[in-house]
Amino acid sequence: MMDHLGIQVADVAAAEDFYLSVFGPLGLREYLRYPVGSSFVVGLGGPDGQPDFWLSPAEGDETRELHIAFVAPDRAAVDAVHEAAVTAGVSVLHAPREWPEYHPGYYGVFLRDPDGHNVEAVFHGGPPAG
Repeated sequence: MMDHLGIQVADVAAAEDFYLSVFGPLGLREYLRYPVGSSFVVGLGGPDGQPDFWLSPAEGDETRELHIAFVAPDRAAVDAVHEAAVTAGVSVLHAPREWPEYHPGYYGVFLRDPDGHNVEAVFHGGPPAG
């Protein structure tokens, strides 16, 4: 249903560093960049090669918290995002766990990005085998 999402950030370079280092285990990478004023806009995306997550410079102060969830291929990838976040000193809102109140098998980690947004890596599969 959704084609792409763009968010405005205080510092595009810092936001890009955050998203690439923390969500790199999910295959997030830069696909497109172009200058805008004294900054730039960057299009990030996953293994499909489509830039569907865009970061651009904010024109004013951010006043709302966004929630953005990235799909993980399995629980190990969610755990890898958590590990990357801890290594980078990122604020962890909720460590990886199953969230049965959402639906059985919902496994996610919730983090705080540099602009204060609640970002998540989630796997919608079942519990681990065994």
